[in-house]
Amino acid sequence: QVQLVESGGGSVQPGGSLSLSCAASGSGLSRYAMGWYRQAPGKQRSLVALIETGGRTLYGDSVEGRFTISRDNAKNTVFLQMNSLKPEDTAVYYCRAVYAANDYWGQGTQVTVSS
Repeated sequence: QVQLVESGGGSVQPGGSLSLSCAASGSGLSRYAMGWYRQAPGKQRSLVALIETGGRTLYGDSVEGRFTISRDNAKNTVFLQMNSLKPEDTAVYYCRAVYAANDYWGQGTQVTVSS
């Protein structure tokens, strides 16, 4: 069993930055691909960024060049650095851990970008 706890959400003005963290607990976490997803009101949950066990990353088109995902396997933590935030980035951000048939989600953290 893996538990994921997100932190770092909040409110920021357009053009600002926020950093999200996802602390994971459980065994074998270094084998998991880790990702950030988001869901805005009335919209489907979508990929923000993904980092594989070997460090390869994948980003959603709308955040490429503005967001950076990273992981610290020693601390079982994955990070999302968000820069140049836009109002359309407003959503609940969820952490996800996937390995084979194992698929875990965190509870989510709200990010609001507004002037």
